[in-house]
Amino acid sequence: MWKGGCIYILTTKKNTVLYTGVTSNLYARMMQHREHYYPNSFTRKYNVIKLVYYECYTSIEEAIAREKQIKAGSRQDKINLIKKLNPEWKDLFETIMNGEE
Repeated sequence: MWKGGCIYILTTKKNTVLYTGVTSNLYARMMQHREHYYPNSFTRKYNVIKLVYYECYTSIEEAIAREKQIKAGSRQDKINLIKKLNPEWKDLFETIMNGEE
């Protein structure tokens, strides 16, 4: 069984709000966000469902450490990360749906 993890950054349709998270199953977690599985959550409140950045690691501990590092950075640091990997801010959900992660 894979014990890895991924960090991810979500945004709104207009790229105004950023949300950073960590998970051991990126596809399942994205489905939860998109289906508003947690009705009182931040991502539901602001409709933050567009996946614009992610990194995967061999252990969940590495992913958690990276999430903390990203969260400690500024909004501009997050924007720079996104622009480096995904300059057009496309929704990357299709890439994980197709197993391209």
